[in-house]
Amino acid sequence: MAHKFEIYKDKAGEFRVRFKYNSETLFSTEGYSSKASAQNAIDSIKKNGPDAEVEDNS
Repeated sequence: MAHKFEIYKDKAGEFRVRFKYNSETLFSTEGYSSKASAQNAIDSIKKNGPDAEVEDNS
């Protein structure tokens, strides 16, 4: 699979999510106190992301 979400623990012990495409990290989230909250972030991105608007601030 060329793209994937990863849940990992950072140095502070918080759970974070990163999205990778071809081994390159495209974005990562804030830290969450539980793995369930990190999974909820993934679910929210999958649900709401496809219809998100693009805001060009250039």
